[in-house]
Amino acid sequence: MRDLTPAEGRVLAVLVEKQATVPDTYPLSLNALVAGCNQKSARDPVMSLSEADVLEAIEGLRELSLVNEVSGMRVTRYDHNAPRGLGVPGAAAALLTTLLLRGPQTAAELRANSERLHRFADTSSVEGFLEELAEKDPPRVVRLARSPGAREARWAQLLTGEPALPVASAEELAAPKPARADEIAALRAEVAELRALVLRLASELGVDANLKSEA
Repeated sequence: MRDLTPAEGRVLAVLVEKQATVPDTYPLSLNALVAGCNQKSARDPVMSLSEADVLEAIEGLRELSLVNEVSGMRVTRYDHNAPRGLGVPGAAAALLTTLLLRGPQTAAELRANSERLHRFADTSSVEGFLEELAEKDPPRVVRLARSPGAREARWAQLLTGEPALPVASAEELAAPKPARADEIAALRAEVAELRALVLRLASELGVDANLKSEA
């Protein structure tokens, strides 16, 4: 599949987003689609597309079997075929949609920002889908070089072409990942449960567990 234009990427992402967030008005009319494309919140970059721009993008997406025109309605409406057209599962389509709408993000940011489209169990599951998308032929996402002082690298979508920002080097990709806050919190909770269990058993047996408190 060829690279999408920025307008095509925005139109496709808006259709996926609105199907999940405003199902009562989906499929979208042209007016609703233009408004979604030019929305100022949760968009990076903010665009100013005309009806003609959106119609041109729709035609390009129809040729790629990514968008359909819904007939039999008073007003012409449009829906998407993103997962099948891109050959990805729904969870991966949610990540691609969020990247198309909001620009490069870390896995943790993607998990939070895509929650209304797909609820991921944890950040590790997001990273798993991102790595699968990066390994597709052609790849759908790429891990960017870590910014100075940043703890986590950001990811960018490749549906609209190569990102302007530098991608991660082979050394960065091979480096061990730092422990994330959610993983640390889960480990602390598990330790607390085990501590409580040991103390209870010790009390029942009448022995001193002599456990040190957590730092």
